[in-house]
Amino acid sequence: MLLQNSLLKKLGLTFILSLFLVLNFNFASYSQTSGEVPGSSLGFNSDADLWRYIREGNKGNTQLKNEMSAVMIQSEGDNWRSIRNGPLSRYGAYGLIGIIILLAWFYSYRGRIKVAKGFSGKTILRFKAIERFSHWLMAGSFIVLALTGLNMLYGKMILLPILGPELFSTITLAGKYAHNYLAFAFMVGLGMSFVCWVSHNIPSKLDIDWIQQGGGLFDEKSHPPARKFNAGQKVVFWAVMLGGFSISLSGWALLFPFETQMMSKTFGLLNMVGFNLSTDLTTLQEQQLQQIWHGIVGLVLIILIIAHIYIGSLGMQGAFDAMNTGEVDRNWAKEHHGLWVEEEDQKAKNTDKKGSVKQPAE
Repeated sequence: MLLQNSLLKKLGLTFILSLFLVLNFNFASYSQTSGEVPGSSLGFNSDADLWRYIREGNKGNTQLKNEMSAVMIQSEGDNWRSIRNGPLSRYGAYGLIGIIILLAWFYSYRGRIKVAKGFSGKTILRFKAIERFSHWLMAGSFIVLALTGLNMLYGKMILLPILGPELFSTITLAGKYAHNYLAFAFMVGLGMSFVCWVSHNIPSKLDIDWIQQGGGLFDEKSHPPARKFNAGQKVVFWAVMLGGFSISLSGWALLFPFETQMMSKTFGLLNMVGFNLSTDLTTLQEQQLQQIWHGIVGLVLIILIIAHIYIGSLGMQGAFDAMNTGEVDRNWAKEHHGLWVEEEDQKAKNTDKKGSVKQPAE
């Protein structure tokens, strides 16, 4: 008899609690969307206090591991979702569509930039094997990272209706693993490329002249002088190096969650130069900010690399050979990197057939 009474009491309490949640569900949903705490303020045991504890937890309880341990609903998750599915996705799509339209217009206006004097049939070594390897390691992994990342952001809206749930889920799961593991290949390629080319990408006065002449992109007769890398290539280099480093850090934080405080430390540094950002971030807020930043930098790099791929392939005759075989036609090299060709020719004159530098006669 005691067992039955106890069971009936438990069932009764369960029914009352369920009824309470059902009756308050609609009002709670409305209050959440309107940015309010659900319920009315009727004292300590009011609905408002109940929902406040659900959203904020009992921060005064020192027995909890951290203040987020008692939080059942994290309201800032709504903010993260609205940014990801709102401005991030919308402006990212504008940028992607915009760069494609811009390149299509430029191709219709300028056509393919050809070698003015035609190919000479003679070549010069532009990139060594190690340089090409580092470039393709970085570029190849980035392309996979870009495609899988875009699928994570836009796949449900674009691919899911076309492929169906089963095929889409299979592709997305495979893409998730490819994204996670190829990220390390990208980091290695990024570091190797930096070591190979940083000395050639230091800004100089030549870059100002190159920019003033538009790099010769709009005038067939204008070929501003440049060494191994011109101003446009230097901009791409530093954007990829800095952006790649930043996206690698945020990617690392996402691969190994709740172990870093990079955003709060970054905000602290920004506050030293005049900003007023909160550095009191929970581990979950850290992850949300890292994800948003990862998406922003990723989209900017994708837009930039689309333009880079166009110039290095369809947009300019003879440019692809530099990263394909490493050898470029001398006429092409003289037109776009004339000072570099002079430097290489001078080195060749000072080097004998055995590869040793000639010593001046005493």
